[in-house]
Amino acid sequence: MAAAAFAELTAPRGQNAVPAQWPDLSQVSDEELGVLLLTAYANTAGSLRFAVQHAVETRQVRYSPDSCRRLLAVLVDGLARRDAADLPLAAGALLRCTGAWPDDLAGPAETLVRFMVGKGRIEHRRALLAVAAVAGQRVRRKIGRAIAPNGRIAQDELELALTWDTAGIALMAEVTDRSYGSPPMLPEAWQRLAATDYAGFARRALEAADARLAAIQAGEIRYVADKAFTADEVRTLERAARVALARDETWLPALLDRLLRGVAVAPTKAKTLPSQALLYAVARAAQDFPTPEAATLLRTVRGITRHAGVPKQLDRMLKKIEAALADRTEVALRLPGLGFGRDGVLRTPVGGHEAVITVTDEVELEWRGPGGKPLRSVPAAVRRDHGATVTELRDLVKRVRAHLTTLGRALEAGFTVERAQPYGRWRDELLTHPIAGTVVSRLLWEIEVSPGDWRAVLPGAAGGVLQDSAGRPVPPAGDDTAVRLWHPIRSQPGEVRAWRDLLAERQVRQPFKQAFREIYLLTPAEAETRTYSNRFAAHIVHYRQLYALLKGRGWTTELLGPWDGGAEGDAKRTLAAGEWRASFFHEYAEWAEDLELAATDQVRFDHREDGVWRAAPLADVPAIVFSEAMRDVDLFVGVTSLAADTEWADHGEDRLRAYWHRAGFGELTASAEVRRDALARIIPRTKIADRCSLDGRHLVVRGELRTYKIHLGSANILMEPDDSYLCVVPSRRKPGDKVFLPFEDERLALILSKAFLLAADSEITDESILVQIKRGG
Repeated sequence: MAAAAFAELTAPRGQNAVPAQWPDLSQVSDEELGVLLLTAYANTAGSLRFAVQHAVETRQVRYSPDSCRRLLAVLVDGLARRDAADLPLAAGALLRCTGAWPDDLAGPAETLVRFMVGKGRIEHRRALLAVAAVAGQRVRRKIGRAIAPNGRIAQDELELALTWDTAGIALMAEVTDRSYGSPPMLPEAWQRLAATDYAGFARRALEAADARLAAIQAGEIRYVADKAFTADEVRTLERAARVALARDETWLPALLDRLLRGVAVAPTKAKTLPSQALLYAVARAAQDFPTPEAATLLRTVRGITRHAGVPKQLDRMLKKIEAALADRTEVALRLPGLGFGRDGVLRTPVGGHEAVITVTDEVELEWRGPGGKPLRSVPAAVRRDHGATVTELRDLVKRVRAHLTTLGRALEAGFTVERAQPYGRWRDELLTHPIAGTVVSRLLWEIEVSPGDWRAVLPGAAGGVLQDSAGRPVPPAGDDTAVRLWHPIRSQPGEVRAWRDLLAERQVRQPFKQAFREIYLLTPAEAETRTYSNRFAAHIVHYRQLYALLKGRGWTTELLGPWDGGAEGDAKRTLAAGEWRASFFHEYAEWAEDLELAATDQVRFDHREDGVWRAAPLADVPAIVFSEAMRDVDLFVGVTSLAADTEWADHGEDRLRAYWHRAGFGELTASAEVRRDALARIIPRTKIADRCSLDGRHLVVRGELRTYKIHLGSANILMEPDDSYLCVVPSRRKPGDKVFLPFEDERLALILSKAFLLAADSEITDESILVQIKRGG
């Protein structure tokens, strides 16, 4: 296969000629791919050149010592033609060489670095320095002076690099400098760097940044918005943060607490920051090496920054951090106690009064007077004499809420990882933890009672007795017994119904949708198409809303629009600790100047094999991975579809109105079916129970004036007897304030609010609604 590819590369055809069929490069070994890459660079007219370069971007290419020599020679030969050299590729080859480096690399290495410095092409500083190191100590020192960065912190990093050997500098280039032709980063590259003396530098660099920010906040250094650090220093500090997070340094949380607070707010009342770049750099580092402390601190500073755009950007980054945290199980579920008792209560005496912070499904701060008498607000004397303490307690409430949010989202994001942990550790670190226990005790868990046999349990409050779906006590497990988070796709329908009944009866609101979680099983149609699903294809959605939701849920996608290359796109999300990837295809459609729509298309899956993504049949996708990905896509379509827009009944083109009616009153999706199941438990407990019934796709509400059918998917309303459409603008009032909802769902709350309104239709005073009801009523 390699011989066939080599022949194709050197075939005497024009540069743009394309063969009838390219050789399958997936069958070529990593070392053979290295030889082909050299040929691709040397023979620009070869028809496989770009295919080989693309293969290198997705494979861990290897080089024999002879290939390393030839690569540098090819790069030197290409200087006249390309007026540049791919130094990151050269530096990476040093780390991917299968034997000792040849002795005759110094000459071509010196030629490459002198040429690039002479042209002012020094953007890849570490790669430049690594290749210079091959040329010898004299050249390395000279190049080091030529590439000196701006800023003391970045200069210190360069000084450290100049003391390293060639392999060490090449390793720093591996994590720093990437080019279009670079192969994927070497596995564990950051961990290898973290095992060097760079770890000590990382602490010194971050401490220097913290000290500078403290001086800015104290007025010792003049404040200039976004100028606290140079661009070179920000890049250095991002590397330092990555290394410290990768090592999970014990000193890091306290330092990050000070640093992030210092960087997020101006020392004046200005709505600017000392350095947005550094704030985002730390967040990017946490995306690669997340810790619960870093996630919580970023969420905390999100709430204190005065810059309008920063919270939105941090929200997007936090989504990725929380998803990545689920894959880092050794640290993901770690929470501080913060002085709370096992009952989740912290009592603090303050000036003859007592502040009580209680953690249940909410975090509340209450004040009590002498004798424990509850007070409505902060006592005036406490506010006057202990203002700093009041502020500290309020900050603590925010911090605890951030911890709980981080934990809940990390647990939910970990569904597809399906990792278990010992029961003893789970009990001691989570279930009986004063803060984490309030989350863990409201979730369902599975205990492996025998190999491959799992039993679902609900922990009692404050680490109490485990119970089954009938509420019966279950004996505690041994400390070494495996325990994992329960998912409905692994249970029979009868068991799922029993858990839903129990939670609804006890009015347990779970931290995220678990017992009532939608499941998506492979359909016969999807088994027939094999490699793609059309389940959510052919929907018309509001594009900008879809784009925001994709980003918010941690999917990566490019913005589409009326420009070259902006017509089609696919959003991607990795699952199961990076082993699987889902792709959701969609097309941009600009129907009018003020209306950006998109049409949805297929969902496909890829599996990572030997570091390469390969298309996978749907039948091979793990059931929980398939279900979680399709659940996201259902959410995207359900929320952004025109069918959910009440104003589309009498507007738009005929084709759009037809879609609105078809989708707005069509078959129920899995999310709508779960909504139906929840309503079956909620409605009987309400005062309008005798006026409501569930009938197929609708909640039927009998009012005094007419009978109404509320669609369980779109929440659109039809009125009997002629099925005329009733437009009701959604109210901001949530019935969940008075009616228990087993999970957060805006559409469920909307359906209930409409049901309460229409059950008492004779009391409606809004003329825009009454005129519709009375027309033909």
